[in-house]
Order: sequence, then C-alpha cells, then structure tokens
Amino acid sequence: MYPNNVTQILKRTIERHPLLDISKKSIIQAFDLLNACFVNNNKLLICGNGGSSSDSDHIVGELMKSFFYDRVLSDEDKLKLVETSPEIGRYLSENLQPALRSISLSAHNALNTAIANDIDPNLIFAQQVIGYGDRDDILLGISTSGNSENVINAMITAKSMGLKTIGLTGKNGGRLNEICDVTICANADETPDIQELHLPIYHTICAMLEFEFFKKNS
Repeated sequence: MYPNNVTQILKRTIERHPLLDISKKSIIQAFDLLNACFVNNNKLLICGNGGSSSDSDHIVGELMKSFFYDRVLSDEDKLKLVETSPEIGRYLSENLQPALRSISLSAHNALNTAIANDIDPNLIFAQQVIGYGDRDDILLGISTSGNSENVINAMITAKSMGLKTIGLTGKNGGRLNEICDVTICANADETPDIQELHLPIYHTICAMLEFEFFKKNS
C-alpha cells in the first residue's frame, strides 16, 4: 500500500533512490510552493525540451487526474452537473475528477511552431508564459543542463510577471540555479542519469500534492 502521509511518501522515494537524499530539502521546498499555489487556485506551467518535454506532459497527466489516490468531485460540483443535465450530469458527476490545474507548454505544437517561425524559436515558452501566466502561478522549467535558452527566457519572463519559479536540473544546476526560487538538482552529471532521477522526483512531488488535496482528510 502506498504511504499514508507526505513524509512517508518522500521517505519511500529516498529509500528506493538513495542518490536523491541530497535533493530532499529542495523537493520539500518545491512541494511547499506548489501546495500554496494550488490552495490559492493558481496554476502550474511546465516546460522542457526533448525528454524534458515528455516529462512536462507526464507531470500534467499525474496532476490533472488521479495518480495514486482516488479523487471525487465535491457534492456541490456533482449537484451542479445533475442540475445542468439530469440525463448526462449524473454520469459526469460519478466519473469526472477534480484536478490540480497544470499546463505543459511543450504540448502545443501548432502554437510553438508558429512562435518559432514568426518570432524566435527561443521564445516558444516565454511567449506562452505571457499568455497563460498570472501572478503567483508557478513555472516549472526542466533542463538537464540548467542552461536551455528557451527555458531560461521563460523563467525570466515569469519572474517579471510575479510567478514563482522552480527548476529541475542536474547536479550543477546551471543558470536555473541562479534564477529560480527553488532548484532541484538531481545528483548526476550525464543527461540519461539525470533524467532517470527526474522521474522519481516529480512522481514524488505529484504524489505528495495529491495526498494533501485529495487523501489527507478523506
């Protein structure tokens, strides 16, 4: 059975991936920022290139629907659905799930290619931050080097707009370590090794958030 509190979720990950012990503090800091973001009904934006682009999509998939714990709509939301459509609303109320609002900036192929073609390829994420970002949202930038130019541009744009920023990177942190409010530096130097550690890091944070919002008081 999966751990039944936030501390145990993180402890389980560290036991299974001892290289992440050095990242424990920053994982907690990232969780705290994200927890406050979602409590205040703000949203998470995520960006990255290549494998980190896939990670961006992956994280959204864990936050926008159930991951480890069951999620059930509130009675108020269920009632609104049934009142809106007595025929279909009951089915919707029994199957839809509450979400932690998250957007992968890597997922919008038509928009990204338009920005790359019409403006500048290094602005594909920054332009979306301009469009989607609100004060006190969070931008999570994933870069194994910590130096990806389009991620750095997005981070600077986000900070100028009052968003909080989290970097997920490799051992040295790169420029993200200088810019972000919190940087989680996976304890590895080579890209494949860093990416292997990124998965349990963000799975753990997603599980901690899901517990906090959907399991803690159930």
